[in-house]
Amino acid sequence: MQALAPIALFVYNRPKHTERTIKFLKQNELASESRLFVFSDGFRSGADETQVLEVRELLKHIDGFKSVEIIEAKENMGLAKSIITGVSRLINDYKQVIVLEDDLITSPYTLTYFNEALNRYRNEDKVMHISAYMYPLKNAGLPESFFYRAAGSWGWATWERAWKHFEPDIHVLEAQFDPAKKNAFTIDQTMNFWKQVQEFKQGKNNSWAIRWYASVFLKGGLTLNPSQSLVNNIGHDGSGIHSGINDIYNVIINPNPVTKFPDLIEEDRAAYEAIKDFLKHRKGSLWQRIKRYVAEHIIKK
Repeated sequence: MQALAPIALFVYNRPKHTERTIKFLKQNELASESRLFVFSDGFRSGADETQVLEVRELLKHIDGFKSVEIIEAKENMGLAKSIITGVSRLINDYKQVIVLEDDLITSPYTLTYFNEALNRYRNEDKVMHISAYMYPLKNAGLPESFFYRAAGSWGWATWERAWKHFEPDIHVLEAQFDPAKKNAFTIDQTMNFWKQVQEFKQGKNNSWAIRWYASVFLKGGLTLNPSQSLVNNIGHDGSGIHSGINDIYNVIINPNPVTKFPDLIEEDRAAYEAIKDFLKHRKGSLWQRIKRYVAEHIIKK
């Protein structure tokens, strides 16, 4: 039996979110058998120092896992470098990793799902990424889990054999896209993935996730996904580095374990169409968009 994958948890300056994330993670049925590594980034400015130190104090009291190691960065690395460095370290040591951030609520079966999938598809080169989050899809006829092209960043796992294909250089990635690939990459232009590539290139974002998805996509890789999400992101309250204020992606976590995994290693067309439909209509009517815009800007002010 393969050893359980280590968990990499990335935290920064949100003590309340971090506390909730750890509370739910501890309730996982495999928590007591799992090694937890918490990567705490250094504060970016004096304004963040108090909360970063508050988070670090909280981390000293974590229990309920096989082992806990806290890695405190002396300087601010930023989320992208922090994740790339931390994931690479654990991949090097353990050949596999489960990755979470400080704003993710997990199901009691999230770690089970990850470890079962890591074991099941360990030697399937085409399967490069396991996601725990899924949009609130309306299509109830989907299988419990399925393959899809995009690599989600809200709770994920991978292996050394896949992570070695991660290409951090945006210019190398961009050069490999033609119009047909751009269309496929953006789910028939229903998601702004290509815009994220361009904004990274222009220094407008510092996303590790768009470079990882592009790396997987260009290798013809697939990602495993649950049809009902096993995590929910609680960071869309304006507190996150890259998150605004909205509930478009809010989900009800699946209370049950995933028991069925696909045998056929190919993208599920019904799931692809359901996701495309969600992405196409996710922002709602014009009136709903106006209300959301007003809410975001009033709260931010």
